[in-house]
Formats: sequence, C-alpha cells, structure tokens
Amino acid sequence: MSSSTTPSASTVRIGRPLAAWATWDWGSAAFNHVVTTFVFTVYLTSSVAADEAGGSAALATAITVSGILVALVAPVYGQRSDAAGAETGRQRRLGWLTAVIVVCTALMAFVAPEPSYLWWGLLMLGIGTFAYELAQVEYNAMIYRLAPPGRTGRVSGIGWAAGYVGGIVLLLLCFVLFLSDSPVIAFEGEGTAVRVVVVLAAIWFALATIPVLRMHFPFPAPPGDTEAAVGWAASYRLLFRRLARLYRDDRNLLGFLVSSAIYRDGLTAVFTFGGVLASGTFGLTPGDVIIFAIVANVVSAVGAIVGGWLDDRVGPKIVIMVCLAALVVTAGGMLFASGPTAFWIGGTFLSLFVGPAQACSRSYLVRLVPPGREGELFGLYATTGRAVSFLAPALFALFITLFGAQRWGILGIGIVLLLGLATLIPVRAVAGSAAAGEEAVRT
Repeated sequence: MSSSTTPSASTVRIGRPLAAWATWDWGSAAFNHVVTTFVFTVYLTSSVAADEAGGSAALATAITVSGILVALVAPVYGQRSDAAGAETGRQRRLGWLTAVIVVCTALMAFVAPEPSYLWWGLLMLGIGTFAYELAQVEYNAMIYRLAPPGRTGRVSGIGWAAGYVGGIVLLLLCFVLFLSDSPVIAFEGEGTAVRVVVVLAAIWFALATIPVLRMHFPFPAPPGDTEAAVGWAASYRLLFRRLARLYRDDRNLLGFLVSSAIYRDGLTAVFTFGGVLASGTFGLTPGDVIIFAIVANVVSAVGAIVGGWLDDRVGPKIVIMVCLAALVVTAGGMLFASGPTAFWIGGTFLSLFVGPAQACSRSYLVRLVPPGREGELFGLYATTGRAVSFLAPALFALFITLFGAQRWGILGIGIVLLLGLATLIPVRAVAGSAAAGEEAVRT
C-alpha cells in the first residue's frame, strides 16, 4: 500500500468499526472468564473429577495437548490466511472459528457432576481452546486495517478493555442470577447452575460476534501473500525458510517474539492461578473469588485503556517494562503476605498492570508487521506463546513441591515475569510517538 493511497488518520472515522471489532473481545469474556478461569474449570476439578488433584492434572494435560496443536498449526494457518487475501476473508474465518467455540461451550452443559463426564468436559475445553487461539490470529490481524498510524496502542487497548468489561458484566450477571449464596434463580441439582451458565456464555459470545462479521474496515486490505499460496506441506517448508530469514534479517522481531512468549505466560498465570491462590492461600470464599474477579476486570480494563494511551506517546516497550517490573515487585510482596485484605490489595495491583502489558504487546507486534503477513506473524505470536506455556505452571508446581505450601507458587510466577523482563531489555524499542514508525512499516 503506498502512502499516497493511505487514508489520513485525521480524515478517517474509525469509531463505528472500532466498536464493532471490540465487541468480539467483549464476547470472548464468555470463554476466557466463565469457561477457562473462574467457573467451568473450577467446576470440573472440584465437582466432576473424582478428586481435585487428579482433576487438576487432567485439566493441565488437556490444555497442554491443545497448546501443542496450536503451536504446530497456528503459524501455518496464519500464513495461509494471509495468502487468501480476500477483503472479508478474515471476518468469515473468524465467524467459523467462533462458531466452533460457541458450540463447544454450549456442549459443556452436558457435563454432569460425575467422574465419568470429566473426559467430555476436557474434550470440549481442548477443542474450544484450540479454536480460540486460531480465532485470535484472525482477530489480532484485523488491527492493521483498523488503526491509523499513531493510534495502534489505543485501538489495541480499547479491545483489551472491552474484553475485561465484558467479563465484568457477564460474571456479575452469572453471580447474581445463578452463582451467589442467594441467587435470583436457584436450582436443586448439584452443578446445574454452572451448566446453565455455560449455555448463557455460549449465547453471549454468539451474539457479540455478529457486529464484527458485518463491519466495514476503514482501511483497505493489503495485497495477499502470494508466496504463501501453496499446499499445507509446502507451507511448513516456507515457514522454516521465513524463520531462518527472520533470524538472519530481523533478530529484533524474533527477540520480541521470544521475550513476549515468556512474560505472556507469566501474565496468563496471574489470572489462571489467581482464583486458586485467593481461596487456598489467602482464605477468600468462592463467592468472594467471583466478586474479586469482577473488580479485577474493572481495574484491568482501566489499565488497558491508560496503557494504550501511553503506548502511543512513549512506545510500547517502556509501558511493558514498567508493568512487568511492577508485577514482579507486587508478586514479591504477596509472597510474604497473608489474609484476604492482603490479597485484595496485591491482587488489585497485579490486575492494574496485566491489562496494559497485554494490550501493548499486541500493538508492538502490529507496528512491526510487514503488509500482507499479519496472519503469519500473529500465528507465530500464538505459537511462541504456546511453546513456553508450560513454564509458569511448571515453576508454580515446582516451588509448591519444594517448599510444601501453595503460596510459594507465587515465586514461580514472579520468576517467569522477571525472566520475560530481562529478555525484553535488549529488544529495540519502536519510535516514541509511533506514527512515523508505523507509516514506514505500512508503506
């Protein structure tokens, strides 16, 4: 795309398409928060599995298998997505992948609180997770056609914030209607409330996907990646050639992919194990955990918006490094703290810095993506993240085993975040205002 044909940021209105795009992030809270973090996985390990330890191990195995499949498929999938080059192709593929997630979420309603149903719940969770990661490749790549130069950080931050706000609304709705100690709608059978909640989550996500499927992008699509228009086997050979070329010609981008994979695993662990630590180490009740989840999403949404605004002014690297440093310090303090009050204070600070770190990571990659290869590089983004997705859970479990107490798992998460920070230091920062840098990449 030449600079002469690129619409000016000052003349293009992106409000309506941005709102339509961010609605998918809003809807994805149904899978991220209800299914994988605060409701369904807790139900699987505590009510469906024969014992919580065995259920947790089975859950980790299912997520690991799904992650391996994503690592193997995502970059080639993204590469082939770029080769398609259709104006509405990403929306159509995003729609089909979201449909898979929605169906898997709805089918979780058949998981009764008996050990024989554990395999079904894990299968639906694994397939849904796989589809969600591929959907993220399509969704993230859309930023390139949505954000004018100089506004990538804000666009990415608004998307993340929409996801957090969607989580707030949905969790609050589920808590008041079905999951509190005195719900508006009560059910007699054990686990029935959770099974109703996953159906609500499926409907929520399906409805929230409609706007992005009908939206029109303010910026035209770049030409398709004709080099990638090959068969699946040839796609892997092309991938290896491009990785070698990336190592030879752009080690800065490769370094960012590696560093972000490490610290994103730590960021994921903050939420993945937050509920477990809240209950087991700091003494929060199940109801309090849901309430904290709502508050954490509010704080994370604010952090993502502010972080996106700062991103466009000082560059994403500075924002990410400040957030990671704050997370490491806060985790260190929580390691020696105790009681619900300490968790509320420490957990709120953690939530404040997770959102901007996630949003700025996405915008940093957008600034470096060559036109027509968005899907491939966001596929690599997903793959590198999955390649080390075992790191935080492994260190979490290791330190609990070594020291004999759950709180020491916090040390494992802190070490992963610190390692991610250390590997980010040598990565070259993009321009402060980013507008010139992004325009150079786009042209």
